[in-house]
Amino acid sequence: MKKAILLYWPKSGNVEGVTGIFKNKFNDGELDIYSIDNVDKDTLSGYDNWIIGGSTVGSHVWEDADDSNKWHDFFKMLDDIDFSNKTIAAFGLGDQILYPHHFVDGLGVFKEEFEKRGGKLTGEWPTDGYNYTESEGAKDEMFFGLALDEDNQDELTEARIEEWLESIKKEF
Repeated sequence: MKKAILLYWPKSGNVEGVTGIFKNKFNDGELDIYSIDNVDKDTLSGYDNWIIGGSTVGSHVWEDADDSNKWHDFFKMLDDIDFSNKTIAAFGLGDQILYPHHFVDGLGVFKEEFEKRGGKLTGEWPTDGYNYTESEGAKDEMFFGLALDEDNQDELTEARIEEWLESIKKEF
């Protein structure tokens, strides 16, 4: 397997917390982890295999050109990267009980942003086992990436990550 990069936002909280679980599932030297505000275009260009993750909170404004919107700046930076040989797998965190109409919507944003740049997406995940009503991050009973709910199903997180990684490592 080629070395992979894991990119995430926001810092602290559940998203950053699960990056530690990801790191522990790789051998030394197989995965580098960066928050999206701490990486540049040259670093990104050096990786063919990407894992990207974020929370649903605020996903409706991810593309707004607001100074506090790190996703907007990150997606703009991607315009200068050749995605023809890149494989991208996404994970999203959400709360299916408090926000059942927007559970892991961020996965839909990731799908749109990377597909329009020619990136190859992998790592769909079944919607079985979740209790939500709508998601822009799912279609035909599959999420566009790994869905995690640290607020209501944290006991399932590590096993879900392990299973998901087994499937995407084949693509990497």
